[in-house]
Amino acid sequence: MTGMAKLRDHLLELLRGGHAHVDFERAIAGLPAELRGAKPPGLPHTPWRLLEHMRIAQWDILKFSVDPGHESPDFPDGYWPEGDAPPDPGAWDRSVAAFRSDLKAMMDLVADPRTDLFTPFPHGDGQTLLREAMLVADHNAYHLGQLVAVRRLLGAWEDGA
Repeated sequence: MTGMAKLRDHLLELLRGGHAHVDFERAIAGLPAELRGAKPPGLPHTPWRLLEHMRIAQWDILKFSVDPGHESPDFPDGYWPEGDAPPDPGAWDRSVAAFRSDLKAMMDLVADPRTDLFTPFPHGDGQTLLREAMLVADHNAYHLGQLVAVRRLLGAWEDGA
């Protein structure tokens, strides 16, 4: 395996998660619908706000990586949902599906040997796909940790489950 192939494999592991931190599937598994908009005392986020924030940020990074004309949401307000709870019964599932889809799209870009990880995009300020993929992995890991903490405080997390 070449060095570039190893780098792609390492990036895919980071994006997939599950080594040094919980992965997305484990973090959302079994969360009761009635707790998706619940906010533990002393914390600013609900599971819904964290899920939507991760989805929006990941979507924005993916779109920036593939579409020179993409315009990002206003920072920081455009990266967070308005309410604490899903706005309708299907919103959680739609957000989960979109997160999975965009993560797969980013992973497909990284995995494609024709994709240059190092050349700066013709738009932006010198960003590369390598940087953007690492940003997605880092951002997701951070907020997945927050989601686990919120779930623990809500009594909706079991270690080792």
